[in-house]
Amino acid sequence: MLNHAYCSDKYQYTMGKSFYDKGMKDKVAVFNLFYRKAPENNNWAVVSGTEEVIEMVQNLGNMDSDFFEKFLPGKEYEEFRGYLSAMKFTGNVYAMREGEIAFPNQPIIIVEGPLIEAQVLETPMLCIMNHQMAVATKASRVCRATNRPVSEFGSRRAHGPWAATYGAKAAIIAGCSNTSNILTGAMFGCGSTGTMAHSYVTSFGSTVEGEHEAFSTYIRTHRNEPLILLIDTYDTLRCGILNAMRAYKENGIDDNYEYGYGVRLDSGDLAYLSTECRRILDENGFHKCKIFATNSLDEYLITDLERQGACIDSYGVGDAIATSKAAPCFGNVYKLVQIDSEAVLKRSEDKIKLINPGFQITWRIMKNDPVKGEIFKADVTCLRGDQLCKKIEAGESFTICDEYDRYKFKTFDAGDYKAFPLQHKVIENGHRCAPEHSLAEKKAYYNTTLAHFSPSERRLINPHYYKVDISDDLYNLKMEIITRLVNEINNFKI
Repeated sequence: MLNHAYCSDKYQYTMGKSFYDKGMKDKVAVFNLFYRKAPENNNWAVVSGTEEVIEMVQNLGNMDSDFFEKFLPGKEYEEFRGYLSAMKFTGNVYAMREGEIAFPNQPIIIVEGPLIEAQVLETPMLCIMNHQMAVATKASRVCRATNRPVSEFGSRRAHGPWAATYGAKAAIIAGCSNTSNILTGAMFGCGSTGTMAHSYVTSFGSTVEGEHEAFSTYIRTHRNEPLILLIDTYDTLRCGILNAMRAYKENGIDDNYEYGYGVRLDSGDLAYLSTECRRILDENGFHKCKIFATNSLDEYLITDLERQGACIDSYGVGDAIATSKAAPCFGNVYKLVQIDSEAVLKRSEDKIKLINPGFQITWRIMKNDPVKGEIFKADVTCLRGDQLCKKIEAGESFTICDEYDRYKFKTFDAGDYKAFPLQHKVIENGHRCAPEHSLAEKKAYYNTTLAHFSPSERRLINPHYYKVDISDDLYNLKMEIITRLVNEINNFKI
């Protein structure tokens, strides 16, 4: 197996050599992993991947010096190679839970530790988080397009076995009811599901009777299991649905079959075919026979099918989720925000690339609505221990302001809100300290979190934007650094 801690870019290690030679290796650095803009005009993104990040971080240092010689050859690197072969991560990591809903610029993962140790985690950490958060966020969109179950069927389109396995995990966290991937099912205890392929039907010969024999054989060899027959191999309405009903009748499968049964449509006009199949099934007494639909579906097609009144009970979605097809590259970045207690930031020509400096924590504020119940009202990111952070911890009244329009503000009165932090310590002094959660628990956490946002914030098109701010102390620190830097640049000469 590959050690994913070293799925890295060479420049992480060439920078490390400079830090090592300069005597900077033990400076305490704080890095934030966050994203700047959610894909597809989403209001937010779904967190997935932090469990694999913890595993990756703890694998750092498990390679001998011969490995490092392959990409850092030569005598000048000999001492540094020895250091790297023994270098374990000894710092702290704070992270949002898997299944959390995260907004732009909020730290999803915070790494606090010796500079080289923290720096070399950048690439593998981004590799893990960008993949899984792209898939989870897309799965959330697809699943929010319908109240019916959505199955993840994208392994064959995923960008490799690792992506298929962990992408399916991310999809389940963010709403998918199950996956076809057996490795995901085995690793995470969620099971896997499947029906049949067209090749199964044609293996009995390309005839109408061959289709009937394929269905009957499948039923006989899978009794006491859910049964789904693929009916569009030749002609959905003129033979597929008829052969399915015939095979079910001959094998004693009806509405009393306790494990569930149905048919699958994988081509054609799904709205028309599903309503016709529903009519035919009902006319023949198969009222509980489910109709399952696949065929390059995504949230937009599912929304349109439901608008047309399609009689579909469950959907299977492949590449749209597995590759996050519409937005395959998620935008998490990993930026240094503090070095030896000194807050730092990156200033760029692009305004969106300006980052928040300092060691941060994000608070989610919740209020009780007489009609809607407990609803999330705002998130605010503070410097740890700053004035606003202390007020929130003490349950005092406070006011938050929009970073870009200081005339937009919101006051929360003492006793009228609840608050909790989004980042939790998962690694302390190099050792895991976070509890492990099952995939079912992560999925339940996502569902519970989603339910606390208003319907207008959950909608797919033009969502109402949730209030996300930073504390005054963080804002002032940011402006102070920028002002000082701009003054230095304006006066800089050589």
